[in-house]
Amino acid sequence: LQFVESGGGLVQPGGSLTLSCKPSGFRLDYYAIGWFRQAPGKEREGVSCISASGFTTNFADPVKSRFTISKDNAKNTAYLQMNSLKPEDTAVYYCAAVYADYNQCGYQALGVWGQGTQVTVSS
Repeated sequence: LQFVESGGGLVQPGGSLTLSCKPSGFRLDYYAIGWFRQAPGKEREGVSCISASGFTTNFADPVKSRFTISKDNAKNTAYLQMNSLKPEDTAVYYCAAVYADYNQCGYQALGVWGQGTQVTVSS
């Protein structure tokens, strides 16, 4: 299970970005998806997840009320909408299928990590 992430870039504090996550060679309909990030010198951390059903979401405290997660099964793509970005959001962002029941999600990643997409928040 591997995904391709895109949509990162350089943005000023307070700006917005939308990251996309597409699976490589399979459908994401029956998978819960998690977004993770890794800042320089820090461990990878879970940021947000969404259940396979799409009905359950979770957000890490630092991003609550600023980030939104969604998945579009028709487009076979998951998204992370990031608003009110802060310099501390700077990191490489990854998505992955996560181990969870159909209506739950979590941060235990399955498969292998993709290349990620760099998000830099700086003035």
